[in-house]
Amino acid sequence: MSTPILKLESPQDPSGGRRIVPVITDAATVTGLGNGLEVLWRKLLNAECAIRPVQRFRTDNYSAGIAASIEDLDAGGRRSLIQALIDRLVRLLRPISPDTFLITATTKAGIDALEKVQKGISADIRDVPLSSLVTTVAAKFNLSAGGYNVSAACASSTIAVARAAEMIASARADAVLVCCADLVSEFIFSGFSALKALSADPCRPFDRNRRGLSLGEGAAALMIMSPKEARRQNRKPLGKISGWGVANDAVHITAPAQTGCGLVQAVARALELSGKHADDISAVSAHGTGTIYNDLMEMTAFRQIFGERTVPIYSIKGAVGHTLAAAGGIEVAVGLQALETQILPPTTGLTEPMDEAVGRVKKEPAAFAGNCLLTTNSGFGGVNAALILEKAPS
Repeated sequence: MSTPILKLESPQDPSGGRRIVPVITDAATVTGLGNGLEVLWRKLLNAECAIRPVQRFRTDNYSAGIAASIEDLDAGGRRSLIQALIDRLVRLLRPISPDTFLITATTKAGIDALEKVQKGISADIRDVPLSSLVTTVAAKFNLSAGGYNVSAACASSTIAVARAAEMIASARADAVLVCCADLVSEFIFSGFSALKALSADPCRPFDRNRRGLSLGEGAAALMIMSPKEARRQNRKPLGKISGWGVANDAVHITAPAQTGCGLVQAVARALELSGKHADDISAVSAHGTGTIYNDLMEMTAFRQIFGERTVPIYSIKGAVGHTLAAAGGIEVAVGLQALETQILPPTTGLTEPMDEAVGRVKKEPAAFAGNCLLTTNSGFGGVNAALILEKAPS
């Protein structure tokens, strides 16, 4: 048995009743591995990899030339590729009630439009502001209840899901759509290259020979509701969000705290809200970027959280790349599949686990038993976010 971080009863609302536990009723993804969660899940289990040479722009002057891009994206005319990405996502979802609140997540939205302007190419710069994603998604779904964008580096969509869950739990909304998206643009690629964070080969999360991350692009949509609203709309829950936590280690503008203190605090908050014990967590969907310091920080944090208990851990970034603000949303969708099937996807790219990952991270699919999965993300500026997903009742 591990030493618990926190052990609290389930939080209660101000009226003294039990807190509403949000449910996820719909999940859709678009990644370099294809359109749709079923396609993504099947290819993840087969350890397929979408990381390949970039065709969208020249990479001669950068430290790497690969990414998990969706090369056939085409917005047409002067618009950003973010429009084409969102269009693919919209086609995967059922109709949504206009009074659904909207939370989007992106780090750079349609920054590729600004790149065109800088090169003297005509482009529509309405796609450049981060808030444009709210306008775009609301228009495509005919939503009228309002919304906002979360931009918190690579933890953006995890925080967006946490904010949506809090709105449902506190009865400030009955239904919230979380939509997250980011592109592989030359602006982003050049930035990570300048930071010397890119691997020249496909990334190897938690591998002793890891050399850096591989960028990816993608989008995800998650419909989050109260159980009552889900029943009213006849939407079957895919899973529950029983806890969430966000913390900042305030150590460095890009590097994580080596002690993992921010991530530990975020997980502690999620456990507190859920009323659960560290021993209730059956598996972990980790941030797992393949960089030297991130992977070591995560393993340090998980050792503090779980003690000597060998909790299985996986990362999907070796398959779809690091999709920035979209990473957390995509990983929540995959986590729901893992809970439903009781199978963890392999950590693609892993060949020789780092010492701290031996026995915890595997390069093949693994069966597990349990109802609770922890999913975490960390980002620049010291931000850390954690969610506790629960299997939907049968």
